[in-house]
This record gives sequence, structure tokens and C-alpha cells, in this order.
Amino acid sequence: MRTTRSSSALGEFMKSRRERLQPSTAGIKPLPGRRRTQGLRREEVACLANISVTYYTWLEQGREVNPSPEVLLNISTALRLDEDEQKHLFDLANVDPGSVGVVLNNGGSDTGFLQSIVDQLHYPSLVTNEGTDVIAWNRAAELIIADFGSLPKSERYMMNIMFCNSDYRQRLVNWEGYARYSAGMLRASLDRYKDNPLFMQRFERLIRESEEFAYFWELYEIKQKRTAGTALFRLPDAQELEFVIHSASVIDNDPSLHWCFYVPVPGSGTEERLLRLLKKNTT
Repeated sequence: MRTTRSSSALGEFMKSRRERLQPSTAGIKPLPGRRRTQGLRREEVACLANISVTYYTWLEQGREVNPSPEVLLNISTALRLDEDEQKHLFDLANVDPGSVGVVLNNGGSDTGFLQSIVDQLHYPSLVTNEGTDVIAWNRAAELIIADFGSLPKSERYMMNIMFCNSDYRQRLVNWEGYARYSAGMLRASLDRYKDNPLFMQRFERLIRESEEFAYFWELYEIKQKRTAGTALFRLPDAQELEFVIHSASVIDNDPSLHWCFYVPVPGSGTEERLLRLLKKNTT
């Protein structure tokens, strides 16, 4: 759901950061004349951000001028905002920083920590990032869903596994429903990442190599992330296990991460079969 942007809050925040920044810190020579306010003048910030003084003034005054992601990025650089402040600037403008390739979590994911949380469950469990890369998984996920460890890292992302991995397709009995749902989810989010080369490269590969994905894509269905019913897996020994997929977001304070866990459907016998399978395959 789109939230209401507070133009006054955006302007007040920009003003507060402008007033704390000195010309010497910003790497510029002060404009001539008496300085009536602390910090930089609006003209100086506008020059650094490569926008007009009028436009910058309107933003500080809280006018509804809807700054573009590129303008916000330039202002962020001009005001020397740190990572938290940059995120706050984009949030106040209700703009997705990913649309201009801004990566706010510069430290990267702590895969050791992520591995430790998925190992807490004996249910199949995995963590993916916004590119659907599988970056942590437990033994149950490896036995039921896919042998993630055997896949090259460049191919270990769920959209690729869904449409280009024949073993996964054979295991997931209700594959078609989930594949169609996945295409609709990607359709709903792709515009946010159209300037991200990796996302577009992966999308183009799906169009090129999967007839099913291309077909589902042309349906132009839109799906939002939510529980998509049950997933029924049939293993090579003909055992069937049925799960409800649940997910949690913002793992370890990183909004790009999603923790998925597959909960056995009560009364299906899945819980008992899963425990026997794990006991048999304990390494």
C-alpha cells in the first residue's frame, strides 16, 4: 500500500541537514556575501545537486513537486547523508531507492547468522534476498525442495530453480500454480528493478529459456507476496509431503531478506515422514 508522503517533513529534514553542513565540509568555496544562516545556502546545495535553486526551495518549503529518485540521490550526495539518513530521505519522499540502484545495506548479509536461524527448525527453511538468491538453507530444505549446495552460486536463485530446474519441477506436484504465482509476483515488482542489470539479465534469461515463464508473463497477472496455499512435494521414492509456506521479512534488520519456512499440513502425515527422512539422512 502506498503511504502518504509528508512534504513538510521532507523539507524540514533537508533544511536540518543543509544547516549542519559547512562549505569546507562540502568541498566548495563559500558564495560571496554575508551568511544569514548556519551551514550551506540553498543556492550552494542546489549547485551541488545539479538542480535549480527554485526547485530545491520548493522541496524545502514542502510543495508537492514529487522529486525523482535521481534528484533525491543527488541531494543525498550534496548533503553528505549517511546510509540511515539517505534511507530516511527516500522514505519521506515515498520513493524506492532500488529504482536508481541504491544499496542501503552496504555491510552485506551475515550468512553465518542466517544459517544459524534456519538451522533452528527441522522444517524445511531457507533465506532469500530480493533477487531470490538462496543464501542460507537447512538440511530439510535440501532433502525436500532442492539440492541447493550442488548448484552453482550464479544459478542458486528461486526464479531460476522454479523455471529452469527439471528436478524441482518433478518434485513440486502443483508446480504450475506456483510457477504462475511466481511470474505474477515478478510482474508486480520488476519495474522497481528495471535499472538493475542483474535483475534484467535474469529476467531476459527466463523469457529466453523458459516457454512456460514466457507464457505466464504474457498473461499479465499481478500477484502480491502472501501465502499461496499448500506446496505438495513428491520425492524420488514416491513419498509425498505437503506444506504451507510461511515467510518473514526484514531479517537481521535487512528489508531485502525473506525467511521462508515450510510447515507440515496437519493430518497429512508429513510431519512424521519428514522426521523419518531427517533421521535417515542425518550427516
